[in-house]
Amino acid sequence: QVQLVESGGGLVQAGGSLRLSCAASGRTFSSYTMGWFRQAPGKEREFVASISRRGGTTYYADSVKGRFTISRDNAKNTVYLQMNSLKPQDTAVYYCAADPNTAHAMSLMTFDYDYWGQGTQVTVSS
Repeated sequence: QVQLVESGGGLVQAGGSLRLSCAASGRTFSSYTMGWFRQAPGKEREFVASISRRGGTTYYADSVKGRFTISRDNAKNTVYLQMNSLKPQDTAVYYCAADPNTAHAMSLMTFDYDYWGQGTQVTVSS
């Protein structure tokens, strides 16, 4: 079992920044595609960003392009989400997830991911 532990959430004013971190257990972290998802109250969980195993390829939801950056440090078994220019509509519980399946092309869907973190609350006030 892969354990994912998130940190960095909190309350920030619109226009501010936060950096989320997700630390993963296990020696095979570098074999996982990693993703970030978010879920606001009453809404479906939605894709935010993903990063390939070596970090060379990233994907972003249109709603966060140009504002959020996903990165990873395989030596530290950690994936990050740098969030800039935050908006109230970014308010959600943010989850990191791991996809060990090498057959997946882009890992944009929730069902692509086998392991999930506990979630961390991000609240953006106006």
